[in-house]
Amino acid sequence: MIEFVIKSRVLPLGDRKGQTVYYAYPKMQQKMTNKMVIDRIVRETSLSAGDVRNALTSLSSVVNDALSMGMSVDLADLGSLRLTVPSKMMDTAEEVTVEKALKTPKIVFTPKAAMKQAANSVELSIDRPKAKAESDGGSDTGSTGGGEEDNPL
Repeated sequence: MIEFVIKSRVLPLGDRKGQTVYYAYPKMQQKMTNKMVIDRIVRETSLSAGDVRNALTSLSSVVNDALSMGMSVDLADLGSLRLTVPSKMMDTAEEVTVEKALKTPKIVFTPKAAMKQAANSVELSIDRPKAKAESDGGSDTGSTGGGEEDNPL
């Protein structure tokens, strides 16, 4: 679950300059550490922690090498990584050079269907402390809380 709080700010520019607007801001996002990933894979496979750690280190090295050569990388059911290099618009063809026209390369991750579905299934909640105090203690989704150390997986 990702829990949000409501924040406000005064817009400094545009048609709504000076207007106070409100938006949802994530409180904190739980993080699965590298150790947690390794422990989970060890539980689900016959691999040792050392084997998993070595495989992840090797995967990182292979991906870095491929990206440094300008290649895209297919990561099976996870998705794929590829480089994009945005270009500035120039007035003449002669001005289009690596130094002048090409921007810093960016890495784009394109998830596969299962990963998209997992992201779309995350439960979202907006914490409304004032509304909770005024009502009988309900919340938007009936969240159960949980600290950063909790590992739901």
